[in-house]
Amino acid sequence: MTRIRRGYIARRRRTKIRLFASSFRGAHSRLTRTITQQKIRALVSAHRDRDRKKRDFRRLWITRINAVIRGNKVSYMYSRFIHNLYKAQLLLNRKILAQIAISNRNCLYMISNEIIK
Repeated sequence: MTRIRRGYIARRRRTKIRLFASSFRGAHSRLTRTITQQKIRALVSAHRDRDRKKRDFRRLWITRINAVIRGNKVSYMYSRFIHNLYKAQLLLNRKILAQIAISNRNCLYMISNEIIK
């Protein structure tokens, strides 16, 4: 009986996984089982951290706005500022407000003073 040569499909799948893990260190880039485990782990972390990144940026924007607002008046704070923004129907999101707070504090002070009136 002649010898049967294996197909290329499994090898192609493994090389594709190896290309994904080529930058990993040690056995995580050399052994097929470890590569598949690390690939799953990496993709889980990436999926989780996409949501976490949104949360972290929102926290950063809120902190920046709060720092500038509290610097203006002693008793004024972020929660009241946002509440007054909604009451005045000003549609500025936190990202834009944080950019205004960093680049031009006086502009944010003017916005807050107009809202209070």
